[in-house]
Amino acid sequence: MLGNTSSEDTTAGARPGRRALILVENLSVPFDRRVWQECTTLRDAGWEVHVICPRGEKRDTEAEAEIDGVRIHRYPLRAATGGPAGYLREYGSALWHTARLARKVGPVHVVHACNPPDLLFLAARWLRRRGARFVFDQHDLVPELYLSRFDRGEDLLYRAVCALERRTYRAADVVLATNESYRNVAIRRGGIRPEDVFVVRSAPQVDRFQPVPPEPELKRGKSHLLCYLGVMGPQDGVDYALRSLAKLRDEFGRDDWHAVFVGAGDAFDAMVELSGQLGLSDQVQFTGRIPDADLVRYLSTADVCLSPDPRNPLNDVSTMNKVLEYMAMGRPIVSFDLREARVSAGEAAVYAPANDEAEFAKLIALLLDDPERRARMGKIGQERISGQLSWRNSQESLLAAYAAACAQVGGRTIER
Repeated sequence: MLGNTSSEDTTAGARPGRRALILVENLSVPFDRRVWQECTTLRDAGWEVHVICPRGEKRDTEAEAEIDGVRIHRYPLRAATGGPAGYLREYGSALWHTARLARKVGPVHVVHACNPPDLLFLAARWLRRRGARFVFDQHDLVPELYLSRFDRGEDLLYRAVCALERRTYRAADVVLATNESYRNVAIRRGGIRPEDVFVVRSAPQVDRFQPVPPEPELKRGKSHLLCYLGVMGPQDGVDYALRSLAKLRDEFGRDDWHAVFVGAGDAFDAMVELSGQLGLSDQVQFTGRIPDADLVRYLSTADVCLSPDPRNPLNDVSTMNKVLEYMAMGRPIVSFDLREARVSAGEAAVYAPANDEAEFAKLIALLLDDPERRARMGKIGQERISGQLSWRNSQESLLAAYAAACAQVGGRTIER
C-alpha cells in the first residue's frame, strides 16, 4: 500500500508521505519557473514531489536530479520543426517517454499535468486507474494557440485539438487556471463545476528580480535603453516590436535609444534577420538566453520595457510572464491593448490600440520624454506584484486545489 486517504484528510499537507507527480512537456524544470514554484510550494506543504519533463539544451540536462527535495526525471526531446507535422512527432515522443517514466515513478496520490499539449491525460491514465486524482494545470488554451500560431483556420487539426481539450477536461478532477479568463473557459467550454476550478496565477520570483544599480554602458552610448524579455515565437510579437522601433526612428525622428531583446525561440533567427532588413542592427541587440544576473542588469538599466504581443485569440486572454517580470523590476511598460494585459499591469503600462505599430512607437516616445511618469508607473507595478498579484495568493489557491482533489478520493487506497 502507498497509503490510505480518508474523507477526513482534506488538507493539502495534512499527512506526510503524500506523493505528487507533475508532468510538463514544453519546458525543462526548474527552468519552467511557474512549475518550479508549484513544486516548492507542494514540497513545503509536506508532499513528496516528482516531475517528468524534457531535458534542456544548455541547462537541466541531467536525466535524473534531486533539487531542493524535488525529484526530477527528464527525457530527451527534439523541438518541433516543420509546422503541425513536427509537433505531432514531438508530442508523440514526449508522450511515450512520459508514460515510461511515470511507470518508473509508480503510484501517486495526485498526477498534475501542465499543458500544452492536451495529451498528457493519456500518460496519466495508468496512475488514475491506481487511485490518483488528476489535476489539469491549463497553461495555454491550445485551440486558441493553434489558431494564433498557424493561421490555418478551423481545419481538421483544429477540431482535433478541441477534442483533446474536451477529453482533458473530462478526465480532470480539478482544473488550475492562470487567470479569470481561462477559468471562464474551463467552466463554459469545459463544463467544469466552478468550485473545481482554481486560479493559480503565474508570479515572478521576487528574489530573482531584485533591482541593481543601472549600468549606463549597457545603453551603448544612447540616452535610453529599451528592453524585451521573453520567448520569441511566431505569436509573441517581436516582429511588431521591431517594426515599431523602425517607426520610432523614421517617423518620430528618435535615434536616442538602444534596444536589447533577451530570450530565444522558434522565431529568433527570423527576428535577427528582420532587424537587419529594417536597418536596426546597430541599435538592436539580441542576447539569446542569458544568466539571471545579466538579465537583472539589463532590466535595472531599462527606461521602458516592451510587451508587443499582438491581439489574437490566445494573447487577448493570456497572462504574459514578461509583463509581471517587468513590474517586479519597477519598469514602465508599453503594451498592445489586450484584456488580460490590463488585468495584470493596470496603470503600470500604457496601451496602444491592438496591433497598431505607429501608436506603439508613439507611446515609447512619450515615456522616454517623461521620467517622472516612468518612475510612477514602475512603483505601481512593484506594488501590484507585492500585493494582489503575489505568489503567496496563488500558493493558497494551489493548496486549496490539492485539498479539493484529495477530498474527492473518499476512502479509496492507492495500490502499488
